[in-house]
This record gives sequence, C-alpha cells and structure tokens, in this order.
Amino acid sequence: MTILTYILVAVVAYLMGSISTGLLIAKMFDGPNLREVGSKNTGASNVLRTMGLKSGLLTFVGDCLKSLLAALIGLWLLGHYGALWASFFVILGHNWPVFFQFKGGKGVASSCGMMIVCFPIPALISYVVAIAIIASTKFISLGSMCMLTLYAILVCLFYSGGDWIVILWAIVMAGLCIYRHRTNVTRLLNGTESKIGQKVK
Repeated sequence: MTILTYILVAVVAYLMGSISTGLLIAKMFDGPNLREVGSKNTGASNVLRTMGLKSGLLTFVGDCLKSLLAALIGLWLLGHYGALWASFFVILGHNWPVFFQFKGGKGVASSCGMMIVCFPIPALISYVVAIAIIASTKFISLGSMCMLTLYAILVCLFYSGGDWIVILWAIVMAGLCIYRHRTNVTRLLNGTESKIGQKVK
C-alpha cells in the first residue's frame, strides 16, 4: 500500500507541477507566447521581463503555491520523506510539463514553495540571502542559484542528521536549478545576462 501511495503522490505532484502558471497568465492577459520571447521559458522571471511586475508576481505566487501544496500532500500522506518525494516530482513537472510539450520554467518559484514545507529555517535563510543578492546585483538567475545552493548546504550540514536520502535530495534539487540555469551561467560569465527591470523589446 505504501508503494502505491508513493506512486500516487509522484503522479499527483508531477501533474500539479505541469500546470504552467506563466502560460495561463499570458493567455489571461493576452500576453506574448512565452516560448518565443525573452528566455523562452514559462517561469516567473520571463513573465516579469516580458509582461511586467503584476503578471510576474502572479506567476511567482501560482508556481510557489502549487509546489507548496504538492509538498503538503506528500507530508500528509507519507510524512517527511513524502514531502521530499512530492517536491522532487512537482519540480520535474514544472520544468518539463506533460501538458505543454515538456517545455516549462526553471523551477525557482516552485522551489520556494516546497522549501518552506521541507526545511523551514534553511528556507527562510536562503530566501533572505537570495533577495539580498538579487537586490545588489539585479541578476535574478544568480540569486536563484545561490538560494538553492545555500539551501542544500544548510540542509546537508545541519538538518540531514547524516541521512543520505535527505542529503541526496538536497543536492539533486540544487542541481536541477543550476542545470536549468546553465545558459544563464554562460551569459553571467560573458557579461550578457539581463538584469531585473530590463524588458524584452
């Protein structure tokens, strides 16, 4: 029965993640095709850059809430490991959504939702650091990668208790974020990364 529950949580979380808030917001407000403008992904950063602050915030909140809810479902049905399990699959769904040809966002807003459910204190610390980095550098991508990396470090060092499942989970979640930002890393190194506030022509 537990195996079936894990399968059920994985499927539900993945499908929840596959709901693209960005595409729904773009359709609702007659916005552009997000896959053809800006970074060509459907996450909150691209919506912010192409549609403005209101649409960007709505996308961020929607993506954050779907991940938070998925993690809570996993926690409710399977305990703490269930929250980690659901978090992994909701991020997979967001990044590679089955409803939208497996072309999604980069998982940052969604990660914010699951982080607070799985390990609240590291999450709060990581949020503050990410906001400080974004405010000082104007690079959302840099702040995002630093947020997930710091979160993984804090969880592994102080909250895993040596549990290899938790350690592996934290590393994978940070790795997914960095992988999805690989083109941003190249642009950061080349000095061509867009800063917050810059809009697509």
